[in-house]
Amino acid sequence: MDLLRTRVRELAEMARAEDLGDAGDISSRLLGEDVGPGEYRLVSRRAGVLAGCAVAGDILTTYDRWIELTWTQGVWDGSRFKIGAELARVRGPNGPILAAERVLLNFLQRLCGVATATRAYVDAVAGTPAKILDTRKTIPGWRVLDKYAVCCGGGRNHRMGLHDAVLIKDNHLAGIERERLAGVVFEMLNQAASLDPPPKFVEVEADTVEQAAEVFKVVGVDFVLLDNFKPADLRKVVKLRDSLGLKGKVRLEASGGITLDNVRTIAETGVERISVGAITHSAPAIDLALESA
Repeated sequence: MDLLRTRVRELAEMARAEDLGDAGDISSRLLGEDVGPGEYRLVSRRAGVLAGCAVAGDILTTYDRWIELTWTQGVWDGSRFKIGAELARVRGPNGPILAAERVLLNFLQRLCGVATATRAYVDAVAGTPAKILDTRKTIPGWRVLDKYAVCCGGGRNHRMGLHDAVLIKDNHLAGIERERLAGVVFEMLNQAASLDPPPKFVEVEADTVEQAAEVFKVVGVDFVLLDNFKPADLRKVVKLRDSLGLKGKVRLEASGGITLDNVRTIAETGVERISVGAITHSAPAIDLALESA
């Protein structure tokens, strides 16, 4: 949470500087000095899932420390809202609120969009063992915010970046014959054991059922990534893994070409994880507005 709030403040400062430039809010300046405090309603123009409660206040206080944000009772990160719902009230000096309005909405609309997209996938696989995970397909600079919004939508976070977990992908193993695959991965894991700090987990990608069988020979692999597998092949890998006594020791992750139309079918193959790039790279913003109370 500390990292999240620090990143939000940094981004809010950048957005404020970009918006105000050297001249400031010249439109609000025309109101003069006698304008009293303002009060506004944050309302939804589309149904969705909320994300942003933990950071919206930091965005507003970037403009003025006297701006107050009060969330409506029963509204919290992860809660669903309907069209026309009042989500919060914003009170304080009118000029700074008007200056902050667009930036606040830009943040919240994006965060709610990611949370809403994530929740759709989470709901689609409800009742199966599969969990929905994000990927590194996030807006540059927004990684921690996007992943926070995924959690608000009921999803799980994959690795934060290249620095905290080992994911040996097909490009790392390009040109290596299948017969040598297990040996090469074993040597890579030996090197990973000396990393400081140690990686959070070790995952290896397989492109075919046969490659997955080779990876299962290597002790120390936490996850096997099955990229662009057809459901029938996913079931074969699940059955093979279980027959080797590795269920609960090596978990399987499906990825590639995941949509709301096929995610349920993929979840029912028995994989434990489904990573979906679309929940961050293609999430549509949720339309919100700040209206005078």
